[in-house]
Amino acid sequence: MVTAYIRAAMRQARYEIVEDDGSFYGHIPAIPGVWANARTLEACREELESVLEGWVLVSIADRWPIPDIDGQRIEIPAVA
Repeated sequence: MVTAYIRAAMRQARYEIVEDDGSFYGHIPAIPGVWANARTLEACREELESVLEGWVLVSIADRWPIPDIDGQRIEIPAVA
């Protein structure tokens, strides 16, 4: 469930080159605040995935809403 969600979110990632220093900036539009910056595109992808994983874990732990992405959903059960 979590792996499929992360894969779907990473497929929506957008990257651009930062003009000032030639580094790469990546973000996932559906999840504000999840972004990364690195010297290479591959490093940026890896960092973005790591940031996304951390965001998902914190969101689950803190019971924050997690947006559906391409039909992938992470449901947090209600606390009794």
